[in-house]
Parts: sequence; structure tokens; C-alpha cells
Amino acid sequence: MDIRKAINDKEVIAAIDGRIDTTTAPALEQELKDSYDSCETLILDFTDVEYISSAGLRVLLSAHKTMSKKSGMKLRNVSEDIMEIFEVTGFADILSIE
Repeated sequence: MDIRKAINDKEVIAAIDGRIDTTTAPALEQELKDSYDSCETLILDFTDVEYISSAGLRVLLSAHKTMSKKSGMKLRNVSEDIMEIFEVTGFADILSIE
């Protein structure tokens, strides 16, 4: 997994490439935690996310809870396969997906 972050004023855009699983979820969690203080809005670009496990879903839920105290978190460019996972798990109803 690779994460590329761009900061635009109070908005952080994190483009994620690869798999978000038990092995990579801790690194994603740390990258997101490092961004919380400097942003009001967190945007996760899922264009190149191939897979997300329950460990990755936990990271997203935690980030969603933290960012809901600010302007929020949005997911963009979610593939059909990942969207299906979000729908089956109920995350499609919780997360803001564009």
C-alpha cells in the first residue's frame, strides 16, 4: 500500500494505492492520525484501492468518528468491488461516498 497526501488549506486529500488489510491498516491509521490536527476535511481517494479487509474498515470507522467532530471525511472514486463491501457491511450508510 502507498499513500500520497496533498494539503490544500484545511483539506487533506489522501490517495491510497493497493490493499488495505491487516498488514497495511496500521500504516494507514497512523497517516490519518498525523493529518487530523492540520485539517478540517479529510478526503480519501480510493481510485487505486484493490481490497479492504475488516482491519481497514475499522480504520475508516475510527477516522469517520474523529472527522465528524470537524467538517467530515469523504471517500471518492470508490470501485464497484469496494462499494459492494461497503454495502454488505453497512458502511455505505455511514460513510460519505462521492
